Amino acid sequence: MNERIIELTEINPNDFFGAQNSTISLLKTYFPKIKIVARGNKLKIYGESEILDEFEIRLERLIRYFNKYNKLDENSIERILTSTGKEEEKSGKADGALVHGVSGKIIKAQTENQRKMVSLMFENDLLFAVGPAGTGKTYTAVALAVKALKEKAVRRIILTRPAVESGENLGFLPGDLKEKLDPYMQPLYDALRDMIPSEKLQAFLENGTIQIAPLAFMRGRTLDNAFVILDEAQNTTHAQMKMFLTRMGKNAKFIITGDPGQIDLPRKQVSGLKEALLALKDIEGIAQIYLDDKDVIRHRLVKRIITAYKSIETE
Repeated sequence: MNERIIELTEINPNDFFGAQNSTISLLKTYFPKIKIVARGNKLKIYGESEILDEFEIRLERLIRYFNKYNKLDENSIERILTSTGKEEEKSGKADGALVHGVSGKIIKAQTENQRKMVSLMFENDLLFAVGPAGTGKTYTAVALAVKALKEKAVRRIILTRPAVESGENLGFLPGDLKEKLDPYMQPLYDALRDMIPSEKLQAFLENGTIQIAPLAFMRGRTLDNAFVILDEAQNTTHAQMKMFLTRMGKNAKFIITGDPGQIDLPRKQVSGLKEALLALKDIEGIAQIYLDDKDVIRHRLVKRIITAYKSIETE
């Protein structure tokens, strides 16, 4: 009798095995000729070599499903254990989902411009996504980054934004460096919490798979095998934008989001975003998408507020 040890390295074994090891019980039902012993994050399996090979294939499909949808119920387990594997691929394409978030929440592009944003990111390595607040720029960008990480297209996600106060002088902020910077990064944390279970997100943050840092911390780095998002880019200077753009390494994807209507830089300071949009508009491999009030997916009043301000700002 052959013995193999399978280690579960990227998932929480308690969540995957289920209450009272329900997943293990179903696996034993479908593979009665295999002895299965679960210990911590390891599975020991005993049986004939060919049956063990098939078991590992089915287990890998279960793990992929769990990583994608963040859940595993009895119906899903039975379907995966009895299917050819093609059914899961079809279902993933059919729902148009970018990511299946916490509790199986489907996260996908909801407007025409958001769908264009997704298409342009698949076709280019650098994308500028520009538009007013509430149009889903940052959220869609983070979903694309999480999708790339889950599919192993990149090894890490790097999220950054300039630490510029929005027209307010916040004065001295208590705490260590992380505590001082976290308020600026909160929108990025909020998006990630929707898409990755808290325990797994914490592990990613601790081991550096996901990094959230102010733009100044990007200086001197070469960002390889990474999905990088620069948020609130309208508040970058010429030097900061140039520094950021030249961090791009091999197998990297960059999305730059911003709202030129909400610049918080000192008066007379040129926005690095506005400058980059003009300077880079004709370069192959770099795309630009402009979202507008039709893409607003917050409270219905937000769309009306944007329209109202647009009318007085153009007078």
